[in-house]
Amino acid sequence: MGVLKKFEQRLEGLVNGTFAKVFKSEVQPVEIAGALQRECDNNATIWNRDRTVVPNDFIVELSAPDYERLSPYSGQLGDELAGMVRDYAKQQRYTFMGPIKVNLEKADDLDTGLYRVRSRTLASSSNQQGAPQAPGAPGAGRPAAGAPGGYGYPPAAPPAGAPPMPSAPPPGTRPGGYGYPQPATQRPAAAPTSGARTRYWIEINGTRHQISRPTLVLGRSTDADVRIDDPGVSRRHCEIRTGTPSTIQDLGSTNGIVVDGQHTTRATLRDGSRIVVGSTTVIYRQAEG
Repeated sequence: MGVLKKFEQRLEGLVNGTFAKVFKSEVQPVEIAGALQRECDNNATIWNRDRTVVPNDFIVELSAPDYERLSPYSGQLGDELAGMVRDYAKQQRYTFMGPIKVNLEKADDLDTGLYRVRSRTLASSSNQQGAPQAPGAPGAGRPAAGAPGGYGYPPAAPPAGAPPMPSAPPPGTRPGGYGYPQPATQRPAAAPTSGARTRYWIEINGTRHQISRPTLVLGRSTDADVRIDDPGVSRRHCEIRTGTPSTIQDLGSTNGIVVDGQHTTRATLRDGSRIVVGSTTVIYRQAEG
């Protein structure tokens, strides 16, 4: 069972269904959870062959109406989201520099139903030697006594023999967090030469499906290019078109599509984009060479 599905099931039984009533706005817990997963993927820093460090401190910014609606439950929701991040990190073999925290904040510039996610890597005082914490390790996900406070606290130095942590995220990531623009110095490198060839594929439940044609139809029908056995998926649910840029288009499905945490009928895709159809998560990938 996928991490997002387990997260949804935990929410269903939480506080006698309170969240089912609270989240009838456009913002859905699974969308926020998907955005947190993407924050981890986009900001993962490889130390060495066995260590990939991801952010452990997250802020979810909500519109004023959504924040007022959700703030009474922010503690419980934050704990569930932190648990989801921990499960996802274990699945992806990511590690942390300190305890996992997810907090909700109000953003007056957002309309109802919209949100942003920001993330940082925070080092706990018990981890000052710089050794990353595995998701299930003692102390992982729990604040350590005397842990340094303040959002954006810099991580500790890496252990002897390990590559140093970069002072800024690698090119192509979003240091400001979900939905924030990149500084000019961290924009992706120039386009590859004309001789380079881009490969496209999607990943569903750990299985890779190559995209060898300009279009790829996802759906429950046997006529779809990639069949998804999910009752929430329509027979011809959506279509991916590869190119510069690649896009996804809803094909009049019953339940629609969610791309990178946003309900939409059409969206631009980039490497690592997360597409939710029914209860299935599809990860879009592309690479040069």
